[in-house]
Parts: sequence; structure tokens; C-alpha cells
Amino acid sequence: MQTISTSAPKPKALGHIRVLDLSRVLAGPWCSQNLADLGADVIKIERPGAGDDTRAWGPPYAKDAEGRDTREAAYYLAANRGKRSVTVDISTEQGQALIRALAAQSDVVLENYKVGQLKRYGLDYESLKAVKPDLVYCSVTGFGQDGPYAHRAGYDFLIQGMGGLMSVTGERDDLPGGGPQKAGVALCDLMTGMYATIAIQAALIHRDRTGEGQYIDMALLDVQVAMLANMGSNYLNSGKAPKRWGNAHPNIVPYQTFACADGHIIVATGNDGQYVKFVEAGGRPELATDPRFVTNPLRVQNRDILVPILAGMVATKTRDEWIALLEAVNVPCGPINDLDDVYKNPQVQARGMVVDVPHPTAGSTKLVRSPMRLSASPADVRTAPPTLGQHTDEVLGELLGHTAEDIAALRAAGVL
Repeated sequence: MQTISTSAPKPKALGHIRVLDLSRVLAGPWCSQNLADLGADVIKIERPGAGDDTRAWGPPYAKDAEGRDTREAAYYLAANRGKRSVTVDISTEQGQALIRALAAQSDVVLENYKVGQLKRYGLDYESLKAVKPDLVYCSVTGFGQDGPYAHRAGYDFLIQGMGGLMSVTGERDDLPGGGPQKAGVALCDLMTGMYATIAIQAALIHRDRTGEGQYIDMALLDVQVAMLANMGSNYLNSGKAPKRWGNAHPNIVPYQTFACADGHIIVATGNDGQYVKFVEAGGRPELATDPRFVTNPLRVQNRDILVPILAGMVATKTRDEWIALLEAVNVPCGPINDLDDVYKNPQVQARGMVVDVPHPTAGSTKLVRSPMRLSASPADVRTAPPTLGQHTDEVLGELLGHTAEDIAALRAAGVL
């Protein structure tokens, strides 16, 4: 585990960028957290009194020095580090004026409201473009800004089903436990946040080259369809809808989990040479020359014959014995870890994937660092996820020139 460094910081890739983040829950905040990790000044706009929905999505919560729960839900902490929290009621005219003024001081606006909702407040792209012509404005919705589903609410679980992911996730229908299964995390939300991160950076590069801002329309369903990758390509090139394969692979054999004498192991033979080494390590060299199994296409064709044979072979040794054997001959393999195993893993620890960050109510909190490693302008965890409204006075004073009296009046009026 690492702590935040107090040495002179390196320059940040996005240290010149300010993001006005009107998004909540996961896809939008995941995007703005990426931008914050890369150095952007992210101003998170939240509802007075309640804030981001995920602040209440607990337990678990971060604990203070006495081990008592704080108000900071672990879910919220996962997607909001490095930001500044400002509370504004955008349903009020004064709140809308504040957002427009902040947008004029920003490079990017990010939002995930329903289609057309922000137009009622004068906070849509065209309205904010009028005060900031080179603005990059990114909208994240379930289905995009047009099409017959545009006005539907989109949720990750629904999109995983509608977008085809659950049709290829889960055990085979003809085996016990078969049927559709969602991913263990909100994968579509997270991938939408990642695609939005890329799109925003591309739009900023375009702005810097041309002076032109633009509108970005990100849809969860679009992302889900795109991220089917080889499964989508398999369908488009065959006309046949792929099916669920559980922990097996539709195009490679053996590339799946196997039960060992004391647990499970993943074996991922990506080519014929690795397959040969696998069966030789298991004491079954004849399986390397069997005409039914000598090439991957033949193994795919005859998987129902081969896999039970391999399963019997793997079951004769323990997980650690198999890992030692296969690593010695460079066959890709590995254990199936729970999160306790993950964070104790020496490679995860060596890479410093957990950081301990000072927090105003919890004392400190553990967060997962960004996996983006840039040598000259590194991504980093600068500050803990903010408490609700933690930076309201700071931001309004710094960017808009509001005095303490101005801010007190807005707070008394229920705007903040």
C-alpha cells in the first residue's frame, strides 16, 4: 500500500483542464474520476442535502478513527476521488445562473440527465455553448439522444441484457446452472465511462487544434454493442447468434477453468504449442498427437470429447502443483482469487494498486489507484473523494468572485 507523496509533483497531463461534472452514480463519475486522476480540476455539482445517489448506497461505509461508520459509502468512494464538491440546486434560477457561470470557466461539461431535461433549465449544450463557444459537452444516457428509445431511462443491468452481454455470459444452457448471468460489476457503466474519457480527450485535442468545441453523445447501449468485440464479429460473419459458454471459450480449446484436487485453475492455451506443453506437463503426451486434437480448430470441433479427458487429468494434482508445472513451461495459467487474495497478491502490492489517502471525516481511506502509468505526466490520486459540498465556498470564491456574504445569502435562499 502506498501513501500520497509529499515530494514535488510532476506535471499533470490534464492539469490545464477544468471539468464541470453534473453526473451522478457511475458512468459519468467514472469518466470524471479518470480525468481527475490525469490532473484535471473536476468540480462535482451535487444536490444540496443529498448529493450523489451513491453517497447513500451502503453499507459498507468508510470508518473513522474509532471504527464508526462515516457518511461516506464505499460505492461513492470508488468513483469520486480527486474532485471538488459544490452543492447547487439547479432547479432554481439562481442555481442555473451559477452553473452557467461555472461552465464559462470550464473546458468540459459532463452530464447524465435524461434527454431534454437540462434544456428546461437552460443548461443544455446549445445554451452553454452560447457562454463558452469552445466548450466540450458530453452527455451520457442509456440510449443516446435520438432513436425510438431515446427517452427511456437506462440502467446497467438492463443494458447488459438488451445489449447482448448476458446472452453470452453464464453457464451453458445444457449444463447445471445454465442460463443468462450479468457481470459481477456494472461493466457497461464502467466501459461507458472509459469511452467517454477517450472521447472527451479527443474533443479537447480537436479544440486545441481548431478552436472548435463540440457535443459528445454517449449511450450505454451503443457501448454495450461495441464492447461485444469478437462475439459481435462472430455473429456478423456467421449469421449465428453466439451462445453462452460458461468459463470456456467459443473459439479456443482448452481455454477455461478446470477443477484441481483442491480448487480451480484457469488454463489458457492460446496456440497449439502451448496445448502440447499442457498435456505433456500433465503426463498425457498422447493427447498432443491424437489426430482429433492436433490443431485448435479440431479441438474446438471435438471439445466434448477432449475437455472431459483434460478435466480428469487436471483433477489429479493440486492448484499449486499445476501452476508450478505450467509456469515452468510457459503455459498461461492462474488461480481464481477472491478480493482478499487479490489485495494480498505480491504483484498487486508491488504495483502499489492500493493508496491510503487522507480524508476529512475518516482520517484516511484506502482507494484503488489509477492503472494508467505515464512516465512524464503520471495519473495519481491527489485527494480523497470529497464530502458533500466540501468545496462550495472555495470554488464560488475562487472562480466566480463570490464573497462570504454572497455565499451565505445563496445558502440561506436554499440555492446551495
